[in-house]
Amino acid sequence: MTQIIIKNGFVVDPLNNIKGEVMDIAIKNGKIVDVKEVDESRATVIDAKGRLVMAGGIDIHSHIAGSKVNIGRLMRPEDHYLTNIPHKLPYKRAETGLTVPNVFRIGYEYARMGFTLVAEPATPPIKTRHTHHELNSIPIIDKMAFVLVDSNWLALDLIKERKKDLLAAYYAWLLKATKTYALKIVDPGSDAAWVMKGLGLDIDDQIPEYGFTPRELIKAVGEAAQVLNIPHKIHVHCNRLGYPGNYATTLKTMALAKDITRIGEGLAMHITHVQFTGYKGDSWATLESGGEDIAKELNANPYTSLDLGQVILDRPATTMTADAPFEFVLYHLTRWKWSNSDTEVDAAAGIVPYRYRSKSYVNTIQWAIGLEVALLTKDPWRVFITTDHPNAGPFMDYPKVFAWLVSKKAREDMLKKVNQRALRKCALPAIDKEYTLYDLAIMTRASPAKLLGIEKFKGHLGIGADADVAIYDINPREVDISKDYEKAVKAFRRAWLVIKSGDIVVREGEVVKTVYGKTLYIDPEIPTDLEKELSKVLEAKFKELYTVTLENFVIKEHEIAKPMRIPVKTHLK
Repeated sequence: MTQIIIKNGFVVDPLNNIKGEVMDIAIKNGKIVDVKEVDESRATVIDAKGRLVMAGGIDIHSHIAGSKVNIGRLMRPEDHYLTNIPHKLPYKRAETGLTVPNVFRIGYEYARMGFTLVAEPATPPIKTRHTHHELNSIPIIDKMAFVLVDSNWLALDLIKERKKDLLAAYYAWLLKATKTYALKIVDPGSDAAWVMKGLGLDIDDQIPEYGFTPRELIKAVGEAAQVLNIPHKIHVHCNRLGYPGNYATTLKTMALAKDITRIGEGLAMHITHVQFTGYKGDSWATLESGGEDIAKELNANPYTSLDLGQVILDRPATTMTADAPFEFVLYHLTRWKWSNSDTEVDAAAGIVPYRYRSKSYVNTIQWAIGLEVALLTKDPWRVFITTDHPNAGPFMDYPKVFAWLVSKKAREDMLKKVNQRALRKCALPAIDKEYTLYDLAIMTRASPAKLLGIEKFKGHLGIGADADVAIYDINPREVDISKDYEKAVKAFRRAWLVIKSGDIVVREGEVVKTVYGKTLYIDPEIPTDLEKELSKVLEAKFKELYTVTLENFVIKEHEIAKPMRIPVKTHLK
C-alpha cells in the first residue's frame, strides 16, 4: 500500500481554483486523498518547498503510435543516428529517435516533462490493432486514440442514404470495435476524392460519387457525436490544410459548429493544429498570417476549441497525416522523399520529412500564427498547446512554447532571429500579453481533462483524482518567468519529480522506474433493435468493401495491455 505526502509545495490547480497556495498533497493507493488518511510515519515524505506542484500534463494531440508513425521511423534513419541512449536496466529501456522516437523514448520523454496522458489523434479503423500494439509498448503514460471517420465508405453510404440513426449506431460500434475514444475527421471527404479523382476538396465542394459536401459530412458526424453523448466531441482537421488562403475554410468550419444540433452543454467541435490552416494570401509569395481572424472567431464562437500545431524553428520535423492530398503537394515542394498509402476504404496517409527554418519567409509566418491565436484568445480554457507532433516539431520542445507564451522577452529574442520581412505580415510583434503559470496549468492540465471529459479523475490534484503529479524545480515567488524564461524552460524540460498513479517514476529529471499506464476507450450503448439492424448492414458491407472479415476486424479487450473501459449512455432509440 503506497503512501506519499508532498509537503510545502507551491500548488497550481485550476480545476480546484488553487492559484499558488503552499500546501500538502497526500497519495494513497494511486489516488489523491485527504492528508488525514495517510500515516506520515509509514509514508514517503517529499519536501517540495520552493518548488512548483501541478497535476500531470495531458497532451490532446500527438502522433505517437500506428502504422504511419512506424513508417516515419523507417523513412528517417538519420533521425536515429546520433540519438541513441543505452538501456539502464531495470529502470528503462534503450531510447532512440528525435522527430519519430521509439516507443520507449516517447513514454520517458513525456514523463520527464511531467506529462502523464497522451492522445494519439488519428488511427485508421483497419490498422488500429497496430496502433494498440504500439500504445501497449509505450511506458509510463496513459493513452487513448481517436478513430478516423472522414472518408469511411461505409459511413459515407449511410450519410448519402440519410440513415442518421444507423450512422450514429455505426460510429458507436466502430468506437467499441477499435477500442478508441473519439471520432476524428481529416480533410473531410478528400480521401474519397483523392482515390477517385486525384483531387482535394474545400468545404463546399461535392464529394465524388456521393453527392454531398464536406460541410454536410462534418455536420452529420458532429450530430452523431451529440446523439452518442461521447465525452470528446468531433476532432476536426480542416479542409485545404497547408494551402495559402485556407484560413477562410477554417473560419467557415468553425462557424459550422453553431449549426450542429447540440444535446446538452459543451462544445460541438475541436479544430486541430490551426497553424496549418491559418494562412492568408493567394500564394506562398503573398502569404500572411490569419491568426488574428481565427482568434476573433474563437472569441465570438463558444462552441469551438482549437489546438495550435505550433511550429518549432530550426529543428527537424516529420510530417505525417491522413491528409494525403496535402502530403502529395508537400513532397513536390521539398523534392526529397515521401510515403503515401490508402487503407482500403477507411482513410489515406502521407509522410514527408521537413525542416522549418528561422530565415524562411513562409516558416516564420507559420511560427507566428500559432502564438498569435494563443495570445489573442480571451479564453485559455479553449486553446491547447500542441506541436501536432511530429508535424510542426517534436513534443519535447513544449517548454520552448511555454516560454513564448509566458514571456514577451522570449518572443522578442526569437523575433530577432527570424525572417524580418515576414514579420510585417504578422501581428505577433505588437502583442504584449503574457500568460501566467495558472494559465499554463489550464492549457496543459485542466482544460485538456475537461475537453476529454475525464476531469473527475485527471488534470487536477483534488481528492479522488488519479495520483499523477509533476513537481518542477522552480520557485514562482523568487523567479520572474517573464524575465528569466530560460529557468522556466529548464524546469519544464526535466521535472524534479514525477508521480504516476502513486509510483515515483522520475527523480531530478531521470527515469527511476518504468510502469505502464492505461489505455482509455469508450463503450457507447446501442439499443438492441438498432444493433440488430446495424449487424445486417455490417455483414453485407464488410463482404462488399473489406479484405478482412467482420469478426477479425473487432479488437478484443484482452489485446489491450491495461484497458480502461468508459461506458457511455447514449441518446439512441
